[in-house]
Amino acid sequence: MNARPVVDFWFDPVCPYSWTASRWLEEVAARVPLDVRHHVMSLYLVNEHRTDVEPAYRRNVDDSRGPSRVAIAAVERCGGGVLDGFYTAFGAVVFDVWRRPTSAEYHLAVRSALASVGLPADLEDAMEDAAYDEPLRRSHDAGIAPVGGDVGTPITHIDGVAFYGPVLNAIPRGEDAVRVFEGARLLGGYPEFFELKRTRLRPPVFT
Repeated sequence: MNARPVVDFWFDPVCPYSWTASRWLEEVAARVPLDVRHHVMSLYLVNEHRTDVEPAYRRNVDDSRGPSRVAIAAVERCGGGVLDGFYTAFGAVVFDVWRRPTSAEYHLAVRSALASVGLPADLEDAMEDAAYDEPLRRSHDAGIAPVGGDVGTPITHIDGVAFYGPVLNAIPRGEDAVRVFEGARLLGGYPEFFELKRTRLRPPVFT
């Protein structure tokens, strides 16, 4: 458990639980050596063929495809190294309180994030550009292939061991963050471990 862990983290920019998990990994990386690599997935693709999705949630997922397209467009044009910065800047605007942003709010958040990290402003055009759906699907499929289709976001690979989650309702801070990471790494490293789960009873907290 002493080697520098490699974490491949798949997220949809609009997913609140991707955000809490990503900030958790940031807390861990500030305290222990950690190699975190960011990748894009899509809540739209997660739910693409599901028949048990409530209509209101389906509409919300359909309406929130744009930021993941922008994220993958940034990777395609500027390389994967820009993804962490863009995501951090985007999330800082979107995830101040629990809400379901409108399309206009997503546009404003994307515009702000691109400007703050110095990415081309015209990447915002990718929000409505279906040409980016193919590379988005490739990235998405690479993340979920090791865990199967019955998953959501985020997906985390620790030292090559993949699992859905962790779904964190708040961001572990300080040494708590490290302890949670060590627990996830330990469980993930046991080849016969598959799932821990309980019902979420309240909205996430981002502070």
